[in-house]
Amino acid sequence: MGLVEPRQGAGTIVCERPADSAVNPFADALKRRQELVSELLDFRKMLEPPLAARAATHASPDEILEMEEILQRQEAKLALGESAMEEDAEFHYNVALASGNSVVLKVLDLLMDLLRDTRQRSLQVPGRQQKSLAGHRRILAAIKRRDGEAAKSAMRRHIEDVEEIVLNKF
Repeated sequence: MGLVEPRQGAGTIVCERPADSAVNPFADALKRRQELVSELLDFRKMLEPPLAARAATHASPDEILEMEEILQRQEAKLALGESAMEEDAEFHYNVALASGNSVVLKVLDLLMDLLRDTRQRSLQVPGRQQKSLAGHRRILAAIKRRDGEAAKSAMRRHIEDVEEIVLNKF
């Protein structure tokens, strides 16, 4: 929460804080959390649209089929009123996988771990999961057409939709 700071040779000291922040440290913590989520989503906008474009030119027929199957499972779960959080993350992972860069997969794993709690809460917003599925369908359609620019644009739009929902929720 930023109330103490470790200092080499001096131990842990209490930080000076403005009076208004001492009154409500929880508000400060929430603000820092929102800033972190915003930065993570910004990073996703830097990373995932080019991955989608690359997937459009590198995805094998089997990888495209796998993405389609993931979206079918996502749609089936939503039809039953169940959470499709796993399928949501799995779709993004498979887009990265289809890009053909194994280093990116490790970065995306870390990013998804950092966003797990946020993703779980955002997917509970009414209509969010259906909107996510629609975004995934647009991305996959562009990948199937081998249209890198359309895939990139669809992924950017999808993440911006998520960003709008998530940042308004916090």
